This record gives sequence, structure tokens and C-alpha cells, in this order.
Amino acid sequence: MMAVAVATPSFAAANSSNGITAVEVRDTVSLKNKKIPVDNSWDVIVVGAGPGGCTAAIAAAREGAKTLLIEATGQLGGMGTAGILNAWCPFSDGEKIIYRGLAEKIFNESKKGVPHEPADKLNWVSINPEYLMSVYDKMVMESGAKVLFFSRLAAVEKSANDTVDAVIVANKSGLTAFKAKVYIDATGDGDLAAWAGASFKRGDDNGVVQSSTLCFAIGNIDQYRYGNGPAVQSSFRSKAGDLIESGKYPLFDNFLNDKLVGPGLLGMNAGHLVNVDATDPWALSEAMMTGRQKAAQFVAALAELYPDIFASAFLSKTGTILGVRDSRRIEGDYIFTVDDWMQRRTFEDEIGRNSYYLDVHKDGYKETRYKKGESHGIPYRCLTPKGLKNVLTAGRCISTDEEAFGSLRVMPPCLVTGEAAGMAAQHAIVQSKNDVHAVDIKYLRKRLKEEGQYFL
Repeated sequence: MMAVAVATPSFAAANSSNGITAVEVRDTVSLKNKKIPVDNSWDVIVVGAGPGGCTAAIAAAREGAKTLLIEATGQLGGMGTAGILNAWCPFSDGEKIIYRGLAEKIFNESKKGVPHEPADKLNWVSINPEYLMSVYDKMVMESGAKVLFFSRLAAVEKSANDTVDAVIVANKSGLTAFKAKVYIDATGDGDLAAWAGASFKRGDDNGVVQSSTLCFAIGNIDQYRYGNGPAVQSSFRSKAGDLIESGKYPLFDNFLNDKLVGPGLLGMNAGHLVNVDATDPWALSEAMMTGRQKAAQFVAALAELYPDIFASAFLSKTGTILGVRDSRRIEGDYIFTVDDWMQRRTFEDEIGRNSYYLDVHKDGYKETRYKKGESHGIPYRCLTPKGLKNVLTAGRCISTDEEAFGSLRVMPPCLVTGEAAGMAAQHAIVQSKNDVHAVDIKYLRKRLKEEGQYFL
């Protein structure tokens, strides 16, 4: 029997920094007498089924681990599917594809869902979210990993020797404890590692995070006049200024990225939601509702600015999850810094390469880009949280500083870190009594290269 303490709010208080209602906890309810069933049949448990979680589960299962992938929603893929993100960030360094292994396989399969895109295109390729979902479903199922949907991480049980013993999950069965030898935190927000006691940073020195976006889709655009796009993005800022200043659409702003994802269907990565704390459920709830209002105002504003394209258009869908660009960054054995990025640094333990630019969605930041053919290594030590023996991170919560995070947070490197984490999890079980810090790096790199990954 396991005892769990559940926090219960006693009153609500306004958060003065953003006007969002938050809850201050004053008391707790003890569930000491509640029996929680335990499932201890797993080698590796991955929590979070975004890009990093999917590749982690595939790689762990492929290496021979009995693997469980736990996901809070009802679909795999995270932002590319549930979040309806409209395009892949670049897969090349301007000369060649550098996100390889599982990342390249998923990318190439996803391109079959957007036949209007050139087959050899590597950068800013549109995403058909339904098709991409089927790609993830097929690849995860074929790997042998098991998936548990509609199941949210509720608590983490840790022993005195820095080992996570169990994760407690809430779903239609109530609370269930799942035990594994190694756990992979692919939650995006670093929930598992943080709740297990790992140190982390969130945002800049003042705790301010990059802006979030609720992506949306617009149907029935005039595709003849739109062309093969993006036809709006290039002229948007110059045309939108007066309408923004008029205040007619108070949630309308000047961030917009548009991609044609299907016949008459436009995917929109547009609108900023400033400084949303993705670890605060009240802030997330407010952001989702505001994001839907913002999407509707964008559609109306675009109809005024581009009536030849949007006069008969309608808001087709909004994402079911928020596009969070910034949250917890779990401190690992190494913190990848902006200086590492600027120096195009290579590491002895690198498990992949990254060439995406410094893309920080905050006022005052300017994009910084590499030249063609340039990239940096991603160290394995960024995936190993300090103070936790049997936990790895993958995806958006790996160990970086705030500015470098603007480059490593996007989906292609998330796919790469997920594959490395999944493979390393099984290696830790076989080699080092579940200690992820003690895996044989040379062997890990050898196996990754055998599976097609690229690094120096």
C-alpha cells in the first residue's frame, strides 16, 4: 500500500504578474488509507508522448526493453499532432540533413501526408497532423512499446538513494503506481524529474518565459490567390500595424507563420501569449481560452487585410494543447550554453547534432543563425539529471541555459534526444544497474550510428 498526500486549495488569489487566477494551498487531505494498485512489470517507462517521448519509447523497445509510454491526451505526437503545429523546423544545416536516425524516418514518412510539398524539401515542410499521428501510431506499435492514453502523471515516489521507485498516474481507473527500472521524462515541462527533486531553471533570471502560441487552422481559403505560400507571412507585419493600433481586435498581434497543409486549409502558428507558466494549471487554462479568442480575432483581421484570400474563410480548428516554448529546464550533468552554441562546439559524448537558430520569442531578442554547413553537438550529459540515478530527460526539458534553449526546444532535436534517451535507458539496465550516468558512451554512440544517427 502506498500513501499519497493530495493538495486541496482553500482560496484563490490573483497573480499580479499576469492577471491569471492562481491557487494558494493552505491545507492537505491525506489518502493514507487508500490502496493504490502497483504495476511493476516494466523495464522502461516514458512519460509524455510528444516527439521526444515517441522516439524514446521506440528506441527503448527496439533495444529490448519492456517499454510503457504514458500520455495525458489521447494521441501521440505532441505539438505536431495535438498542437496542430503547421510545419517542421528545418531538418538540414543548409547543405545536408543532420537530424537522422528515427528523426529522419519520421520526417520522411510524414512528408507523404503533404504531397503538395516537393519530395526533396528539407526545411519548413508542412505537417498534416492526422497523417503524422498515424506515422507515430504505426512506428510506436511496431516497436513493441505499449501505450497508455488519457493517463496523467500525478506523483513521483523516490527512495533515499536518489532512485525513482514509482510514478503514480491518474486515469479512469483512479490512481495506479507504475514501476520501472529506468524512467524517461518527456513531459516537456520536466514534471517527473522536478517532482522527484531534480534542480531546474525556468525562464530567464527573473523567471520570465518565452511567449506561447495556440496554433489553429483556417479552412476555405482561396487557394488560387494564396498560391503555394506562405503568401501572407512576407507582407503581414507591414500590413497589420494600423489594424493592431486601431484596437479593433484587441488580441490580434504581429506574430504570424502560415503554411498550406492541405487543399484550402491553412495552418497558422500565430499570436503570442506572453509569459504563460506552463507548470501552473490555472495559467494554462486561461491561456487556452484566450488563445481560442485570439485565433478567432486573427481570422477576422486577416479577412480585412487579405479579403481576396480570406473573405470566405473560417476558423476550422484550434490546438488541443498549448504551444509552450519555454518551461522547466532540468539541470543535467552538463548545461548546454549559448556560448557552446556560438562556438559550434563538438563533444566527446554527443548523441546528435543541431543547427536550428537561436529563436527566442521575447521582446528584445534577435535571431542568430549559423552559416550553411554549421551545427553543434548535443551532449548526452544534458539528458542525465543531477541527483537522480535512474531518470533521463528527452525533448524540451533537457539541460540548457535560457538562450540556447531557443535553439534546442524545437521538434527535430527533440526527436534526436528522445532516441538517445530511449537507447541509453536500456543500456543502463544492462550495463550499470540502472544508473543512467554510468552508461558506456562509446557503445551508445556506436548503436546510434548503426541506427543512422549523425554526429561527429
